[in-house]
Amino acid sequence: MTNHWIDIKNSDCILIMGSNAAENHPVSFKYVTEAMARGAKLISVDPRFTKTSSRADIYAPLRSGTDIAFLGGMIKYILDNDLYNFEYVSQYTNASFIVTKEFKFDDGIFSGFDPKTRSYDKSKWSFEMDENGVPQMDRELKDSRCVFQLLKKHFKRYKTSVVSKITGTSEADLKKVYETYAASGAPGKAGTVMYAMGWTQHTVGVQNIRTMAIIQLLLGNMGVAGGGVNALRGESNVQGSTDHCLLWHIWPGYLGTPRASMETLDDYNIKNTPSSNDPMSANWWQNKPKYVVSLLKSFFGQNATKHNDFGYGWLPKVDEGVHYSWLDLFDDMYKGDIEGFFAWGQNPACSGTNAGKNREAMKKLKWMVNVNLFDNETGSFWNGPGMNPSTIETEVFMLPACVSVEKEGSITNSGRWMQWRYQGPKPLGNSKPDGDIILELGHRIKEQYRKGHGVFPDPILNLKWDYSTDGAYDPHKVAREINGFFLEDVTIKGKQYKKGTLVPSFAFLQDDGSTSSANWLYCNSYTEKGNMSTRRSQKDAPNNIGLYPEFSWCWPVNRRIIYNRAAVDPKGNPWDKEHWVIRWKNGGWEGDVPDGGWPPLQNEDGTVNPNSRYPFIMRKHGHGQIFGPGRADGPFPEHYEPLECPIAENLMPDNKRLVNPTAAIYGTDADAHFTCDARFPFVGTTYRTVEHWQTGLMTRPQPWLLELQPQMFVEMSEQLAELRGFKNGERVKVVSARGSVECTAMVTKRFQPFNIDGVDVHQVGLPWHFGWRWPNDGSEESVNLLTPPTGDPNTRIPETKAFMVNVVKL
Repeated sequence: MTNHWIDIKNSDCILIMGSNAAENHPVSFKYVTEAMARGAKLISVDPRFTKTSSRADIYAPLRSGTDIAFLGGMIKYILDNDLYNFEYVSQYTNASFIVTKEFKFDDGIFSGFDPKTRSYDKSKWSFEMDENGVPQMDRELKDSRCVFQLLKKHFKRYKTSVVSKITGTSEADLKKVYETYAASGAPGKAGTVMYAMGWTQHTVGVQNIRTMAIIQLLLGNMGVAGGGVNALRGESNVQGSTDHCLLWHIWPGYLGTPRASMETLDDYNIKNTPSSNDPMSANWWQNKPKYVVSLLKSFFGQNATKHNDFGYGWLPKVDEGVHYSWLDLFDDMYKGDIEGFFAWGQNPACSGTNAGKNREAMKKLKWMVNVNLFDNETGSFWNGPGMNPSTIETEVFMLPACVSVEKEGSITNSGRWMQWRYQGPKPLGNSKPDGDIILELGHRIKEQYRKGHGVFPDPILNLKWDYSTDGAYDPHKVAREINGFFLEDVTIKGKQYKKGTLVPSFAFLQDDGSTSSANWLYCNSYTEKGNMSTRRSQKDAPNNIGLYPEFSWCWPVNRRIIYNRAAVDPKGNPWDKEHWVIRWKNGGWEGDVPDGGWPPLQNEDGTVNPNSRYPFIMRKHGHGQIFGPGRADGPFPEHYEPLECPIAENLMPDNKRLVNPTAAIYGTDADAHFTCDARFPFVGTTYRTVEHWQTGLMTRPQPWLLELQPQMFVEMSEQLAELRGFKNGERVKVVSARGSVECTAMVTKRFQPFNIDGVDVHQVGLPWHFGWRWPNDGSEESVNLLTPPTGDPNTRIPETKAFMVNVVKL
């Protein structure tokens, strides 16, 4: 989230798209209703009429997988009607940047595409530079090669008539949504978006969000109260786990994982640290070497020295062009290239796309460790449907973990708020907190390496591993380690700091080995003043917009709304004087923690203040990126169909590519997929219900919750039920190219057929909470036996929100 949960109440227009907040994030919806009580409009865009839709002022249905077409039409509407904030766009975004003449877009392909590798040469999307190496700009936005004009050219094809043919949304509904949301760009107004897996789980997932980010930048809705692009996380600590590098491609604090070609720390820093010649760009990532060295000192302590590159050589490097994400790991596992697997707090036998392939892959392991609260479909995969245990050699170990209320530590919510939780009841039976399991595992691995049972022992033996108190895992020690310490007596900015004291913020981290921090973003969370995440003050900030700066702690440096220096005009005056986030007053900023303490961009007489910096400080050139040259699939979003779709050709003019040309697609015998195939005529999608949680491991074993939602179901329209002769409550079978699932037919008015270019297209929905382990009779199965073997090229998130199925009688 760029903003936070409470801030939603400050919005004048809330677009909920790719999520069903009323049902799946009910506490967040409290602030939606608060905003509505103040006069805000709520827009729900969803293939299905949900609980959120029932509360909305405007509901617009759309076919799954067509969000870019829908939002691209809004971009065209904003541009055609001059509804963008000209000063914000020209001064704060890269709309003024001049793009190289090599950049082109023809027939659905951007310049630089290599069909053999299915990837782009991104140098073809670069900016023109002046003699000083600074991007050339036209602040008037008139140059034909500036981003703004290229944006207009790109989206001129997205007419409402075209968008309606693709999405199935009526032109009247499109115009109503566009008009209502675009009004949030007016002075003193703000609009926000709340999205979740309905946007991300597509082969164009990243570009879905990019499209909305462009809209928010055009309207001046980034950095302001009631604005932003806000992800609704699916669990209470998904944000925290991502911050601390749950994903393979990052180190803690979103530092890139080193590639094999980066043999030394200097190699890594040179290739990973952006440099800008623009004196007005803060280019905050130029500080990356400080964060990397402080991280290495946290990992290896006194063993990390200048003479050994602070232990950089001890850390694993990833091969160029190789992905180590979920889809790729299970693909390798299926091919027999992986021998062992830790399934920690997950259930890939049900949660992963193309789950039948995942189950077959686990048969080829030598061993698997299942760390979880209870046994699940993964731990017992060998005993599941279609399995013959006598032929499976995988040895499965179960390590019972305790539940969240039985352990102490922090969680970081969607709004980046780090909150401390205390232990309630003690763990039951042999279960242990995850921290204790990891700590003991580390000690045992270290002991094996001390005995010589392993190659390259240096990383393990040099690893700092002193996070226990009285023999038990100590979350406070880890929290302080994450914040970081001064490792020497130092003087910084004229002030002395003693060895062993906690670093007050990441601005004090150094690249000479004198500081440590296990995550630079969390530096300031546990200081000499104490554990900031335990704070519970109900006192608001002076602007009284719900920041509550002394309740818990928020990264970075307790800033509640990021890029908040874009919340003011170039002279430091708030765009919204009623809900101001920060403002320049008496030579300083007041309100939220500012995104850098520099003065406003302009002096009172309108001249440029050379001591200032552009507001988007994490971007290399300091500007919000309407043109995003770092993405794998293009600098502008473009509508492509899902891998499996109901049409044979892309209906967007001047685009002959049906599917994202860079999408991750897998090709084993378990990865069948078909497009526009009469055997699979209906669009399928997945969603959650309020009665169950994730794959159901914590809810399906509970008889009262299972009674409330006892069966796998397929929700369908009354028209489809009549077409196929289905009755409500009848057991049917849903079939895809990969498998089949028996379901109960749920016939409702919530789905309606879509008119796609004159043809009725039906869509069905299935919950993803079920699996054979519970109910105990094994009658219910996972929807992911149906979902396709593909994902977004940037993130590899699977496309489980749009695929093709058939529904037949048993």
